[in-house]
Formats: sequence, structure tokens, C-alpha cells
Amino acid sequence: MAKQISYDASARDHIRNGVSKLARAVKITLGPRGRNVIIEKSFGSPTVTKDGVTVSKEIDLEDPYENMGAQLVKQVASQTNDQAGDGTTTATVLAEGIFLEGLKNVTAGASPVGIKRGIDKAVDAAVASLKKQSNPVKGHEDIAQVGTIAANGDVEVGEMIAKAMDRVGKDGVITVEDGKTINTEVEWVEGMQFDKGFLSPHF
Repeated sequence: MAKQISYDASARDHIRNGVSKLARAVKITLGPRGRNVIIEKSFGSPTVTKDGVTVSKEIDLEDPYENMGAQLVKQVASQTNDQAGDGTTTATVLAEGIFLEGLKNVTAGASPVGIKRGIDKAVDAAVASLKKQSNPVKGHEDIAQVGTIAANGDVEVGEMIAKAMDRVGKDGVITVEDGKTINTEVEWVEGMQFDKGFLSPHF
């Protein structure tokens, strides 16, 4: 397939539009007062979600250059989800802001390498500040609050997470899986559990 080539301001404008289109769809889900997004499916009923990474994964833009911009931000959300398990919408908002401000400075003639170094320094300063402001989670109520927020405001799920954390302790393992029914259930497994059988039946 033949490749399309674009340069300078035209290319940057298209990529910026793609970044902004994806970010706009995702950032309305931000925070406790965030709104739901309805996603059309190729088959079956639409999906209603308030999860930023779910929204971003479903977005593909028609314009190939705009889609490249969207894919950049989508990668940010996906990596945040893989590493932290939450905060994908915040990461998307930050990515859009950094991209737009960086683009503005590059267009004005600033060095992209210098901008990148500045971003790295700003990240270090932000992380240090967040560590100073952070409060360690202590006790059942704190865990339940964090769990409720992570579960998009579902108090029942938040309470289940807190009870599970109480039971397994600091060094225990909690695994979350999709259920086969409409009910949310907790299963306790003492000791070790192997999901597969023996490597060889001759042991």
C-alpha cells in the first residue's frame, strides 16, 4: 500500500487534531463527577462505560494522520493501565496538555530536545511533590474508599476489596476475574492454587 507523506505545520496540525479528539472523548470520564460514554459495537448492544482506557481503545479515526495522534495518546493510557491499573484518564489529560504545549513551543522555534529535557525535569519535580503530599492508606475505611473510586463509585465492590485486603493481609494476593453471572463474588483460596495440571502425567 502506498504511503502518504506530510510535512511541517500540516502534519503537526493533523496529529494535534487526533490527540485532541481522543482526549476530548476520554476526559469527560474524569473524576467522581465524570460522565458515562456510550460506545457503539459492531455487534450486540452498545457499551456504557466511565473507564478512560476502555474509551480510548475503541477510538480509531478515519484520517490516517489524525489517527496517528490518537494512537500516541492511546498508548499513554494503555501503559498507565498496565503499570498502575488506574489513572488512565488523568494520564490522557496530561498527555494532551504536554503535547499541545510542546507543539506550541516547537512551532515557535524551540529545540525539541530541550523541551524533552524540560519535561523530564518537570516529571521528577512533580513525582517528588506527590510523594510529599501522599498519605499512606491505613485501615479498612481507607481501602474501601480507594476501592470504591477504582470501581467507578461502586460502594459494594469497594467494601469487598477492603474485606479481601483485611483477610489476605499485606503479603497476600488478590486476583480479579470476569464472572460468569451478574453477581459479584469473593472466593477465598488457602495455600497455593495451580490453574493448570501436571506438566507430565508420569510424575
